[in-house]
Amino acid sequence: MWRLGDLRRKEVINIRDGARLGYVADVEIDEVEGRIEALVVPGQGRMLGFLGQEEDYIISWDEIETVGEDVVLVSVIMPDRRPPGKKERRRRVRKRYS
Repeated sequence: MWRLGDLRRKEVINIRDGARLGYVADVEIDEVEGRIEALVVPGQGRMLGFLGQEEDYIISWDEIETVGEDVVLVSVIMPDRRPPGKKERRRRVRKRYS
């Protein structure tokens, strides 16, 4: 059995793509049933936090695969985090002139 405080020391890893999402910062609890509904993992900071932070990850209890000693393994489909309207950079090709 683990305590709620123990969750904050655990890293969350998505088993679908191996991404390290961060560490548990908070939990959502159903007060009536007295059970954990979701884990909250803070979003990644942009440019060392100077440009803000991405939205938090809210991982429902159904998406949690395993709670281990050091990590929480989850299976979630991650949204595309690229800003809307940005095109992928194309690789420049140098032309050779003979």
